[in-house]
Amino acid sequence: MSRDSSVFLSIIIPAYNEEARLPGTLEQIAQFLSTQTYSAEVVVVENGSTDRTCEVAQRFAAGHSQFRVIQETQRGKGRAVRTGMLQSCGEYRFMCDADLSMPINEVNNFLPPNCGDFDIAIASREARGAIRYNEPFYRHLGGRMINTMIRWAILPGLNDTQCGFKCFTRRITEEIFPYQTMLGWSFDIELLYIARRRGNRILEIPIHWHYNPDTKLNAFRDAIKMLSDILQIRRNSRQGLYDPKP
Repeated sequence: MSRDSSVFLSIIIPAYNEEARLPGTLEQIAQFLSTQTYSAEVVVVENGSTDRTCEVAQRFAAGHSQFRVIQETQRGKGRAVRTGMLQSCGEYRFMCDADLSMPINEVNNFLPPNCGDFDIAIASREARGAIRYNEPFYRHLGGRMINTMIRWAILPGLNDTQCGFKCFTRRITEEIFPYQTMLGWSFDIELLYIARRRGNRILEIPIHWHYNPDTKLNAFRDAIKMLSDILQIRRNSRQGLYDPKP
């Protein structure tokens, strides 16, 4: 599919070892988009997988003109998302986890006219009206502890920075993604930090979220790594790495 500046929505899916879940996810997205009136593309960024993720994605894309696949040979979710965002062409660019733990029809809540004026709209499992399904208490508690650390250290006021569904306008994508340095799990807090530092508007959108027991996250390990990354983000900021280039 050629890049088309008239595309309204780009859905970017980072995919690492997702051969089992990806077919169902892509089929659900295709069915959803077939009922919408706006133009859209779906960009799957295969992220150095060791299974048949790339083959599965390419086979699906071959039969669906709105879908295309980018191969990113180096791992890192942040790297895959950055590649997909900067190689997409939608007026709105939606980051979407391959597990589709948020029903895809809720993507319209992140788009005008359903969503007010924003630069970034982030899915929130904590905003009023959000519902979590089947999440074990220990997972919820771990997530809240990580978010408390993030709010205290770098992003006060945002209640759920780590949910894998976020919508960026074309302008904000082109302005902040080139400054991204975090290529792993902490990339989104870096992007939100850069956006807020520049005075951009961030909205939290309540969602219905379904817990997936096959999650790749490890609360303790990832919390330690995130703390280290937060400190690095603050150092980057002091060094002027996020300052707009003339």
